[in-house]
Amino acid sequence: MIKVIHSYWAYIVLIVLVYTVFNAIIGLVQKKEFTHKDFRLGLFTLITAHIQLLIGIVLYIYEGRFNNIGATMKVPEARLLSLEHPIMMLLAIVLITVGWSKHKKKVKSEAKFKTFAIFYGIALLLVLSRIPWSNWWPFNL
Repeated sequence: MIKVIHSYWAYIVLIVLVYTVFNAIIGLVQKKEFTHKDFRLGLFTLITAHIQLLIGIVLYIYEGRFNNIGATMKVPEARLLSLEHPIMMLLAIVLITVGWSKHKKKVKSEAKFKTFAIFYGIALLLVLSRIPWSNWWPFNL
């Protein structure tokens, strides 16, 4: 059950993260004013990503992915699920958190949008690079 929750919640995180990055790029390019909507969107992205992290940690412990790490490194798919995916997702969430913290210190709208575009954008690339696509679709669970 936790694997299903983790997979479905990932859709929410990915959709919100993509929307936030595009919103930041559009706001930057069109020189829009940073509004409460943009603030809430960044916060919602931060919250959904952290919830996904907590679900992922529970799943990681529940499935015992940290057992027999030597044998796991020899199988590419097992290595992806046991090491590469968790590390990249953790790094992505760190980038989202840093981006959120840095944007609050900015005064100008352009700087706020730029901070979101850079930090959330790099986080999006990391997430996309290490999603276990073959296991992710709901009908493969």
